[in-house]
Amino acid sequence: MPIKIPNDLPATETLNKENIFVITETRALTQDIRPLRILLLNLMPTKIATETQFARLLGNTPLQVKLEFLQTATHKATHTDEQHMIDFYKTFDEIKNQKYDGMVITGAPVELLDFEQVNYWDELCTIMEWSKTHVTSTVHICWAAQAALYYHYGIKKVPLPEKLFGVYKHHADYKMSILFRGFDDVFMVPQSRYTTVRRSDVESVPGLKILASSDETGVYVIATDKGRQIFVTGHPEYDTDTLKNEYLRDKNAGKNVKIPINYFTDDDETKEPVNSWRSSATLLYCNWLNYFVYQTTPYDIEQIH
Repeated sequence: MPIKIPNDLPATETLNKENIFVITETRALTQDIRPLRILLLNLMPTKIATETQFARLLGNTPLQVKLEFLQTATHKATHTDEQHMIDFYKTFDEIKNQKYDGMVITGAPVELLDFEQVNYWDELCTIMEWSKTHVTSTVHICWAAQAALYYHYGIKKVPLPEKLFGVYKHHADYKMSILFRGFDDVFMVPQSRYTTVRRSDVESVPGLKILASSDETGVYVIATDKGRQIFVTGHPEYDTDTLKNEYLRDKNAGKNVKIPINYFTDDDETKEPVNSWRSSATLLYCNWLNYFVYQTTPYDIEQIH
């Protein structure tokens, strides 16, 4: 089944070229199916790239998905054309009385700030609280995972000695987790962050379970009972060249940045990066949509509570 996105979203052309099954809103009206409503709170500065990344992952399943976009009202996007935001994004006040089958809250480049210093923190807390009663399952990515663990459970983030930057080996801690059904014993995940959460802090909270981790990077995926809240510390959605672009951006800015680990061919930045995480990223979101959204959400979406 395809992913349903707005008619003129820039991601449409990219995904069609990749043979990702996409239908526009106009065509979807002729299908007698209730699509899963998935809300993407996009906190990344690269809005269009992030939209495309998640549309690609969510569109590669047998389910019809309607992807909608949310922005914060307390922070104006500065890296994306204003007309794009007007055309495709809504604010919380516009959607707060609606229900959604699933939600993704992206990372954000603000992790060196205390949570309370982020200018949209109060609004984000309101949205995270709202998600508990208006969304069947919510996935939090990277900084958003740390923010949600702090808001919901008081778990503090911890600074790392240096930036965690590259593609690392991970494994499932909880072998029976249906979120990791079909995964290899070892799978790769991109990481790009300056902070982490301690395993001991997570394990001290009743109701939280560590589903996957890495010997090098620590906890990777944490979930509540029945997966209403899922916390992902890495970036499985990243494109092949995302880490490369981050590396060159920081290097050209004169920052002391190390080459991403396990990423470039032969660890040579003049060679092309190798994508070793695409299949596991696709399976992660397929499993999420199937087991934690589609199999759980009521047909009458208003019954979500």
